[in-house]
Amino acid sequence: MSSKWHGVVVLDKPAGMTSHDCVARIRRLFRTKKVGHAGTLDPDVTGVLPVCLGHATRLVEYLQDLPKRYDVVMRLGSSTTTEDAAGELVEHLPVDSAAITPERLNGVFRQFLGEIEQVPPMYSAVKVNGKRLYQLAREGEVVERPARRVTIYELDLHDIRPDGDAVDVFFSCTCSKGTYVRTLCVDLGRALGYPAHMKQLRRVKSGPFSERDAVALELLEEKGARGEELSPWLVPLSQAVSFLPRYQVPPERIKAVLNGLSTALPGVKAEEGSLICLFAGEQLLGIHRVCRGPKGLFAKAEKVFPTEV
Repeated sequence: MSSKWHGVVVLDKPAGMTSHDCVARIRRLFRTKKVGHAGTLDPDVTGVLPVCLGHATRLVEYLQDLPKRYDVVMRLGSSTTTEDAAGELVEHLPVDSAAITPERLNGVFRQFLGEIEQVPPMYSAVKVNGKRLYQLAREGEVVERPARRVTIYELDLHDIRPDGDAVDVFFSCTCSKGTYVRTLCVDLGRALGYPAHMKQLRRVKSGPFSERDAVALELLEEKGARGEELSPWLVPLSQAVSFLPRYQVPPERIKAVLNGLSTALPGVKAEEGSLICLFAGEQLLGIHRVCRGPKGLFAKAEKVFPTEV
């Protein structure tokens, strides 16, 4: 298989497919084995799914750690087994729509900003005692799950729409890796005094990639079938690491950097322990950790990238 592809395809994931399905389709389309995604989306969820090819798969661990932004529809008035619209009804309670005001919602939103604790839903891929929770849930088991700490950076209310004896709340959420938006909807509903679930979810931003960067899988496959060039849809490594500061390596240090040696960072102002990208012109040489030594800051190699990329 070809190994000429190195970069990130920002997919607009359709509903009805797993993230793994998308990776398999991209693997076939680009005829390359080395493919991985940077942050799972559930089958019913749509939106931004960064898929890394070739050397870009070494960026996955950094990309998936970055904040994500979602457009959310939360239904107040009913809860489900899976905390989303795919589950079976657990509880139903008519909502007094007159009481669900922007002021009240924004007040509850403020309570959830910052670092919060979440208990992962039973229908999730989290492992407890070596078994995934969704496997236990399908067997009818409910087990104790340790709470996780996640961060909610922003909650922005867009609309409130009564629907019969239910109310749909439209909002955006910017959150850290590991946040279950389904669970957030359940917890927000509880704070409002109603059962709730996540009716709809779309990821609109993942790290440095947003909806405007995304391409439909169907469109890519159509272009591939017609023999059209696919490289315009591939974000190069140099752009994919735009979320990190960059440092230009002096020509005499390039070989040392590519051999994995540390190099001094004169004039750089960066936090010790933070990440920095080393470049030669527009060529990404590597991702390094900023360290402090007797002579000042230096870069210690974490990932080094071949110069032919």
